[in-house]
Amino acid sequence: MITPENILSSAKRLCQTLVGLGLFVLATLAQAENIAVQAGWLFDSEKGRLLEKRTVHIVDGKVESVERGFTQRDGERVIDLRAFSVLPGLMDMHTHLSYEFGPRTYSEAFTWNPADYTLRAVNTAERTLMAGFTTVRDLGDSGNVTVSLRNAINRGDIVGPRVYTAGKSIATTGGHADPTNGHRHDLMGSPGPADGVINGVASAREAVRQRYKEGADLIKITATGGVLSVAKSGQNPQFMQDEVEAIVETAKDYGFTVAVHAHGKEGMERAIRAGVDSIEHGTYMDDKTMALMVDHGTWYVPTLLAGDWVTQKSTVEGFFPEMVRTKAAQIGPLIQDTFQRAHKKGVKIAYGTDTGVSRHGDNAREFALMVQGGMSPADAIRSATWNAAQLLNAQDELGNIAPGKHADMVAVIGNPLEDITTLERVRFVMKGGKVYKQPE
Repeated sequence: MITPENILSSAKRLCQTLVGLGLFVLATLAQAENIAVQAGWLFDSEKGRLLEKRTVHIVDGKVESVERGFTQRDGERVIDLRAFSVLPGLMDMHTHLSYEFGPRTYSEAFTWNPADYTLRAVNTAERTLMAGFTTVRDLGDSGNVTVSLRNAINRGDIVGPRVYTAGKSIATTGGHADPTNGHRHDLMGSPGPADGVINGVASAREAVRQRYKEGADLIKITATGGVLSVAKSGQNPQFMQDEVEAIVETAKDYGFTVAVHAHGKEGMERAIRAGVDSIEHGTYMDDKTMALMVDHGTWYVPTLLAGDWVTQKSTVEGFFPEMVRTKAAQIGPLIQDTFQRAHKKGVKIAYGTDTGVSRHGDNAREFALMVQGGMSPADAIRSATWNAAQLLNAQDELGNIAPGKHADMVAVIGNPLEDITTLERVRFVMKGGKVYKQPE
């Protein structure tokens, strides 16, 4: 039966539908902005060379094409970077966005809540992006902070890089990343897989599945002792072979890659044999370890900046607990030499800084340390673009400026192949076709 009320109700629903369609069309048009980035020089990260006078055409946050010369199509907004060197967005494969080391770090475990770490991470994420790092791996947090951070960035609620997070690192009892190390005995308890602590094959599998449940993107394990944990050894192996194998096997079932904190040789080699994807730090690897990495195709993430930083701080009286200071003074200076030898041996290298040990926003200082260690500027940049994308298994979306890839770009004044420190002074940042930093 047709009544005035029915007619009014139908008209109202029709208006709501039309408004909804209108908003959808407007949102689609807003997302599909066409942009032409005119670059004086464009870094080809696949070949490791600078190309002169190129225009990058961007549609809906993705690279549509790259053309010679300075071109513009109808309806495109031009971004004039003709005086700049333009590179793919930089990628740091080892960060800790919710941490930043300082004099109060060892007391924070007793006084800070997850919300405190989250608020810090909001700040450090923005600093990281503004430094030119449009993608990072976060390799260890507490309270699932970086999963929420990643989601908030993806929603557009806050500003930050594209985050791939491991969530809570996986350790063994008393090992590096056991969250109760250094606590007094009555507070140590007996943390388990949900807390990132395993003992045996079954709990190793459970810990991986827990990270999946919590929304992690990859797995991080601490296969040996570490420098900054309040524990005696910085290099002893801390996982048995079957435990590492169980983690890798389970991780593969869930589509995870596995990153491995390791300083000592034996712990590294157990992990490499198990089929992990990357070794972080790698301080005490020798020629045999390097050959094993080459044979297995294992990536090396050197974190030279962290080694340099802890070496400097180990000379400051009272900065570290004495147990930590001793390890920092021993291990820190060795990392640069290890990097130099690994590079010569042909080990695959991806860029990573362990920032959160050092200050967020200083990530690009790693480039100069890599060049000092014998790597060419072009290869150092490739480690933070082309190589990093392969380590993430994201080479179809990231790593170079090419059709179909995310429009992630940074720009600097000068030639980074002649002066790598230009990357410490990024003037322009674009992520996903959105500009976050403009030249002044």
